[in-house]
Amino acid sequence: MAEDAWFAVRIVVAERENQPWGPDDLGPGKIDYEERITLWRAPSADAAIAYAEAEAARYVKDVGGEVLDFAQAYSLGDDPGHGVEVFSLIRRSSLPPEQYIDRHFDTGTEHQSSGDS
Repeated sequence: MAEDAWFAVRIVVAERENQPWGPDDLGPGKIDYEERITLWRAPSADAAIAYAEAEAARYVKDVGGEVLDFAQAYSLGDDPGHGVEVFSLIRRSSLPPEQYIDRHFDTGTEHQSSGDS
């Protein structure tokens, strides 16, 4: 049997209601989408996704929200550690760099720390 490998799995959780632990300004018709990346030691990407989906179900039971039908797995080339890449997704686009970032990552509606301070 092959040795288990490390996988990062990205899952998306939708939150449609204000929660005591988070931002409380979620207005009518607004949804917060949380992208979560978790690390798993598993025999395959499918197994890692199954582990992540089970963990996400426990997560929303504790904090609220809905796990969306979406998961992406990435096999780490190395064991987790300082500076090791834990996720990579390549998306083809005709957008110039600034518009690409604005469209997909920096829409102005994120709850984030940007590292600019």
